[in-house]
Amino acid sequence: MKKVLMCGNEVLAESAIMAGCRFYAGYPITPQNEIPAYMSRRMPEVGGVFIQAESEISAVNMVFGASLTGARAMTSSSSPGISLKQEGISYLAGCELPAVIVNIMRGGPGLGNIAPSQSDYFQATRGGGHGDYRQIVLAPASLQEIVDLTTLAFDLADSYRMPVMILGDGLLGQMMEPVVLADSVERIAYSAKKDWILDGCKGRKPRIIKSLLLGNGELEQFNERLQKKYNEIKNKEVRCEILHGEDSKLMLVAYGTVSRICRKVVKTLREEGKKVGLVRPVSLWPFPEKELRALTGNVERFLTVEMSCGQMVEDVKLGIECKKPVHFYGRSGGGVPTEEEIIKEIEKIMY
Repeated sequence: MKKVLMCGNEVLAESAIMAGCRFYAGYPITPQNEIPAYMSRRMPEVGGVFIQAESEISAVNMVFGASLTGARAMTSSSSPGISLKQEGISYLAGCELPAVIVNIMRGGPGLGNIAPSQSDYFQATRGGGHGDYRQIVLAPASLQEIVDLTTLAFDLADSYRMPVMILGDGLLGQMMEPVVLADSVERIAYSAKKDWILDGCKGRKPRIIKSLLLGNGELEQFNERLQKKYNEIKNKEVRCEILHGEDSKLMLVAYGTVSRICRKVVKTLREEGKKVGLVRPVSLWPFPEKELRALTGNVERFLTVEMSCGQMVEDVKLGIECKKPVHFYGRSGGGVPTEEEIIKEIEKIMY
C-alpha cells in the first residue's frame, strides 16, 4: 500500500483503473477535467482504452458499446454534460448494461458556473432520462472514500447489470488529501463470468441485447422485472453513516462535501452540551429511509443542509413519513454553507 497526495478527480480516475476499468470515454468540462486528462495518460499504460469523444452524447454511447463487450467502462462529466448523457443512461438501464457515470457537480441551471453545487440530486436519484428506471447513486465525502466507493460502484454495476453514478462536486473534485492506494492496478474486484456479453457466436446461439420491446405486454413485463430488481437493491444496498443517533434532539442530514461541514458543527455543539447529531447518506439511491425513520423516536427535528435550493430534503420528509418537522438550509449557485451559518440556523430552530 502507498500513501499519496492527489486531487479528488485524479483519485477517482486511479481508483477506477484499480477497480478494473479498461475503457473510458469523456469530453472536457470544468470542474472534472482532471479525470479525462489523467485517464488519457494512464489508460494506455494499463492496456486500456481512452477516447476523448466529440461530445458527451458520443461518450456515453461509446461506454454503451464497450459494456456490451464485457469491459468495465466509465464516463464522467459535470452537470450540463451529464444532462446530455441522460438518453444514453436510459438506454444502458433499458439494456441492463453495467457502467459507471461520474458527475462532479457545478452550479446551474443552464451553463451556470464552475463552482461546487449539489443541485443535480433530483436528476441523479430520479433517473434523469426517460422511462421507469433507476440508477444506484453513491456520494463520497472524502478522497479516501472515493477510493472505496469507486470500486464498489463497478462491483454493483456488474452485480445488478445497471448504471451506477458517483456523485461529487467541484470542491471534492479539486481538493487535495492524502489517500492510501494499492501498489498494483491488477485488482479486478468482480470476477463473475458475464454470460450475456456480445463476443461473437463461436458455435453458440446468438445473443440479442436491446431495449425496443414491441410485443404485446412485453415491455410491461420487462419493467416489472426491473422494479423487482430495484426493490432488491433498496433492501440490500442502503449505505449511510449516523453520528449520535441514540440521544440527539436535532439531527442534521447532509451528504458529500456539506456533510464534512456538518460534522464539524456537530462536534462544536456537542462540546457545548447540545444534543445534535448527523445522518450522512452514502447511497442517495437507494435512500436510507428506514434508518431515518428509526430516529424519529427521540429526534425532535431534522435539518437538511444542501448546496441547492432544496432537493434531498424531500426524500428526508418522505423517509420519516413527516412524523417530525423537517427544516432546510441551503446555498445555491456555488454558495457553500459555513459552520457559523448552520449553527445560526440550528439556534433559530431549537433555542
